[in-house]
Amino acid sequence: MINVKEILDQKGHTAWTISPEAKVFEALELMSKKGLGALVVMEKDDVVGIISERDYARKIILMGRHSQDTPVRDIMTKEVYGVHYDTTAEECMALMTDKHIRHLPVCKDGKLAGIISIGDVVKAIIGQQKGTIENLENYIMGKYQ
Repeated sequence: MINVKEILDQKGHTAWTISPEAKVFEALELMSKKGLGALVVMEKDDVVGIISERDYARKIILMGRHSQDTPVRDIMTKEVYGVHYDTTAEECMALMTDKHIRHLPVCKDGKLAGIISIGDVVKAIIGQQKGTIENLENYIMGKYQ
């Protein structure tokens, strides 16, 4: 089974972060520039939240607020679920499905080590299943004799 470390080794360990005091507009600019759907919100060395495009849509646009005036702290998701290097892709998928979340910060030795998205997890699981199917087809065709 593929684990979080292997997923990050393929996609990269960079986790883009932002301060809870930054304005939402700054977060949106960074997400747009880097092609991200979410940023980890950090205060000193602690993960204090996540801000996503979904947070923006639901808590700024629909509530008539302004992204230039609103700090990230006001709209970030504060209940953050994280995983570790040895967490399997299947465990990540189950957590994401159960909690209705799309991003998981990854911690190693108590520090932020990356972030994975639902897309990263799906890609890893599909790759793993393709390998299993190929091995089974080769076995059936007698290529392992």
